[in-house]
Amino acid sequence: MAHLDLQTTTYSSHPLDVVEHVMQEQNWRFDRSCDDEVSAEYRGNWCDYGVHFAWSTEVDAIHFTCAFDMRVPEARKSSVHQLLALVNDRLWLGHFGLWNNEGLPMYRHAVLLRGASISSQQIEDLLDVAVFECERFYPAFQYVIWGGKPADEAIEASMIEPMGEA
Repeated sequence: MAHLDLQTTTYSSHPLDVVEHVMQEQNWRFDRSCDDEVSAEYRGNWCDYGVHFAWSTEVDAIHFTCAFDMRVPEARKSSVHQLLALVNDRLWLGHFGLWNNEGLPMYRHAVLLRGASISSQQIEDLLDVAVFECERFYPAFQYVIWGGKPADEAIEASMIEPMGEA
């Protein structure tokens, strides 16, 4: 087994200060409940997304989640897990999961920062990717959760690309 020598890096500013700065620049309302957590809400085209950043000094990483405002009924969880596998196969960054305690689908990603800092541009990119992927796959989750469609049908129906010009 490999031995990892984890050392905590001292940052000139806390990485979540950068997150706060980005949210202030975007005029988002946010809550910094403690030094290591920042939460906000983002109004998307389909729903409001709960955005949460957490900092871990143990691994020098920012963990990010973007949760849908959509609860998964117990009877649909198996179908949602099938959908998660299909959706995650189409992602380059991050992944979707189900927050079992709350029954919420969410996008998740973590950024390791040992020996580095994070820029406001990186936070903006993280938010852009998360919102893009949430908006892209929201219809598939709707089809499975509320429409009762099988995961494969839901993902195919939601991934239709427009062709030509209107």
